[in-house]
Amino acid sequence: MVVKVTSDTFEQEILKSELPVLLDCYADWCGPCKMMSPVVDQAAEQFAGKLKVCKLDVDTDGDAVRAYRVMSIPNFLFFKNGELVKNAVGGMDPASFGKLIEEVLA
Repeated sequence: MVVKVTSDTFEQEILKSELPVLLDCYADWCGPCKMMSPVVDQAAEQFAGKLKVCKLDVDTDGDAVRAYRVMSIPNFLFFKNGELVKNAVGGMDPASFGKLIEEVLA
């Protein structure tokens, strides 16, 4: 349910998506990113059909998000109609993460 995004697929998967998009910017060595991974997976299941959930490894494809000033990870970028509408940084509990997503979808 989670789509792996690269620099080559960023425009198609994120900017041209018909659904709102959550992009999880992460790195394999990042402890908080690893902590958030199951939370992101759970959100992908919970909001299936309402939200497209994607992941982008900043170590291999960081150029794709450079324009959005991703400086810290985990970094969650929310897009609607190809536009960045919200940005959240850092780990959070599942309830707070779900509330954040619901605010974006409202």
